[in-house]
Amino acid sequence: MCGRYSITTPPQAMAALFKFPEQPNFPPRWNIAPTQPVPIIRQGADGQRHFVLVRWGLVPDWAREVGSKPLFNARGETVAEKPAFRSAFKRRRCLVPADGFYEWKPGSAQPKQPYLIRRRDRAPMAFAGIWEHWQSPEGSELESCSIITTQANATLAPVHHRMPVILDEADWETWIDTSETLGKEALKLLVPSADDLLDIVPVSTRVNAVANDDAALQDEVDPVQAEPQAKAKQDKKPDDQMTLF
Repeated sequence: MCGRYSITTPPQAMAALFKFPEQPNFPPRWNIAPTQPVPIIRQGADGQRHFVLVRWGLVPDWAREVGSKPLFNARGETVAEKPAFRSAFKRRRCLVPADGFYEWKPGSAQPKQPYLIRRRDRAPMAFAGIWEHWQSPEGSELESCSIITTQANATLAPVHHRMPVILDEADWETWIDTSETLGKEALKLLVPSADDLLDIVPVSTRVNAVANDDAALQDEVDPVQAEPQAKAKQDKKPDDQMTLF
């Protein structure tokens, strides 16, 4: 599962790391939620990597409407088979840059305790993603994406049983190259990350509300202090969520 994540890497550093020619200008985000615009990196017809903004929550190309339940995650075990995802997996794979993501640990306390998961070296990450192009009967167009998940590694398992697929930099090209010969190779990449790649810390329940989007969300807190006042705060419905840019 991956329902919230952050991107705070400066645009110039991201362009250098992912090797795309665009020079985007976007602010740091600490609490990105489904249905918001997010950056992805995909391979263009020219064979080069390109930065684009798409909606987080994939809309299949055959869908009659956008729908109220965004498909923001796709299970790696079935992404090549499910009708909503198989075409995108075969032809439209992408990298989803991030530098952290959040999971919530079930328990007796309410609200649930959120945790921030990042690389131990604090380097940016690339989630395995797929994207799709959809056109309404009226002619409006939308590009959207999903983040692919897999079973949690030993680090994350105590908090959640799923995690996003985090691709090694050496595998980025294999993932976004959608030539017919690399489909089976791409499937092999949909595995949990190494147990020593990530660390995990409890953070404020302020992250529960999508309106909160600031650096303090990633400060470590005492997990026994669940900030009861946040219980009254409810996530806004997807259609009401703030925009990324």
